[in-house]
Amino acid sequence: MPLPLLVLALSAFAIGTTEFVIMGLLPEVASDLGVSIPGAGWLVTGYALGVALGAPFMALVTANWPRKLALLGLMGIFVIGNLLCATAADYELLMVARVVTALCHGAFFGIGSVVAASLVPENRKASAVALMFTGLTLANVLGVPLGTALGQYAGWRSTFWAVTAIGMIAFIGLWRVLPNNQPQKPADLRGELAAMRGAGLWLVLSTTVLFSAAVFALFTYIAPLLGEVTGVSPRGITWTLLLIGVGLTLGNLIGGRLADWNLATALAGILLTLALLSSLVRWSSPLLIPLEINLLLWAMAAFAAVPALQVNVMNFGQAAPNLVATLNIGAFNLGNALGAWVGGLVISQGLGLTSVPLAAAALAALALLAALLTTSLGSTPAAEPLLD
Repeated sequence: MPLPLLVLALSAFAIGTTEFVIMGLLPEVASDLGVSIPGAGWLVTGYALGVALGAPFMALVTANWPRKLALLGLMGIFVIGNLLCATAADYELLMVARVVTALCHGAFFGIGSVVAASLVPENRKASAVALMFTGLTLANVLGVPLGTALGQYAGWRSTFWAVTAIGMIAFIGLWRVLPNNQPQKPADLRGELAAMRGAGLWLVLSTTVLFSAAVFALFTYIAPLLGEVTGVSPRGITWTLLLIGVGLTLGNLIGGRLADWNLATALAGILLTLALLSSLVRWSSPLLIPLEINLLLWAMAAFAAVPALQVNVMNFGQAAPNLVATLNIGAFNLGNALGAWVGGLVISQGLGLTSVPLAAAALAALALLAALLTTSLGSTPAAEPLLD
């Protein structure tokens, strides 16, 4: 296993922790800064919009940079952004700090995916991308539960100080182990923008947006759902987040293998499973054990789709790999913002927390429809069979 892949996974762990941990700390942040839970939820939306808007901009800015230099610069922005989060005096400053942190996110995962895929043989590209994204899923296994526990014990700011330290370690790792002279074609910005004209590419990006919205409509409000509907204690919520993180990690690894086997079939099956499991949360939520099993399987389905979605869009955008891969990360986070907004809208309309899973299921069904439409157009290339 190439050491650079492990360093990319560590970087993904740091970025994933700072993105997701805020959901476990919504009650603490809301109480400390004097805002409502839905108001604190806008910190999730603000970060996601920062990624969605910053991703294409940062990709174009760094288009002609050596990929190692680009990743180092983006990780530097990440460290500065988390320092600002840890020292933010009020809600408005915290929102600004979250947006600053988000600027690095899309471009880092986009360029990182291209670097990860370039380190392995052709038939292992999805698995290599999945390994990098394992850092993102481990952020949910370890980073989010531990960050939530730390924030509950020592204040939410302590969590951002810890993430800042992890970001510094990742920066040093990237500097020391990433290849210096990777083969890289000079970027043609006009050509890269021209590569964005295909309808199939935008359909694939739409699939990513709808998939991510389905996941985050439920995930953003999982802590209030567990606390108010299931009656789980704050410590129990931490353990449930750990269980979800285990599911996300397993799903990511399984999804990479499935995508290497048959991209289109795997993606359609995963999205259908996600829709069904999301809807079941409505009925399992009053019962602790069925809900825990439901959430474990839901988490596996959620992140099983990530490698397939990322490799799929890279196949469409081979003429502009950095920009297209980065745009897909932006699409993930645009979906995050959409999902958090949809979940908040359901709650604010008085439909209750148990209606949020149904909204998530509807979004997953729309993602499945978009994926099937892409396949029907003959746009989704099948991956080569996995060779062991």
